[in-house]
Amino acid sequence: MCVTGKLGILAGSATAETGPDVDARLAARNVSECGAGDSICIGVILGFPPRVARELQQWRASFGDPMAGIIPAHITLITTTPTRDWEATRDHVRDIARRQSPFTITISGTGSFRPVSPVVFLNVEEGYGECVKLHEQLQTGPLERDLPFPYHPHVTVAHDVSPESLDAAEIALSDYSATFPVVSMGLYEHDSNGIWQLREELDFGSDTDEERETQGTAAGRSSAASD
Repeated sequence: MCVTGKLGILAGSATAETGPDVDARLAARNVSECGAGDSICIGVILGFPPRVARELQQWRASFGDPMAGIIPAHITLITTTPTRDWEATRDHVRDIARRQSPFTITISGTGSFRPVSPVVFLNVEEGYGECVKLHEQLQTGPLERDLPFPYHPHVTVAHDVSPESLDAAEIALSDYSATFPVVSMGLYEHDSNGIWQLREELDFGSDTDEERETQGTAAGRSSAASD
């Protein structure tokens, strides 16, 4: 698998960024549905190259955000979403990854969800449309649901810290810019311990290792049958 543009470390706990930063109440409600009956909760994200992720992690820590050491920099494509059919969900995400080509992301300048939510973020400029398209494709089928807000690709750099720290983050990173390729997306499951676990890292434009192995086995059987 390719490495560039993938999440470098385990995502954090259920209380941090489990859902869009603009509505923590929705995130909490969705997390409460995880494990209810046969339901599980999943999320899909774009990870960053290690260099960019480390730099943004250091910035986030400098603003006093306690999640800096737990949640690496990323762009959420699908926030905390309950599903009752893991196999259908996995196949759905795999199919979208297979049809997506690698693309370039540029993050530049800051924005804020204040006063709705105490969040400062980096804007997604180049690649914004691709993120929106992926979100719209993913939020169908087994992951279909109505969202009370429009999807807004972004990179959180300060969340739920003091107003002064939010101001500092918005000013300090106002001229920040980074450009890098993204070649895959991560499918995560919210486990019973409240931790986001990576289930699959799906390369864009290619089959999974499991599918390639299955196809190779099938091809071998077909060849043997024709001999």
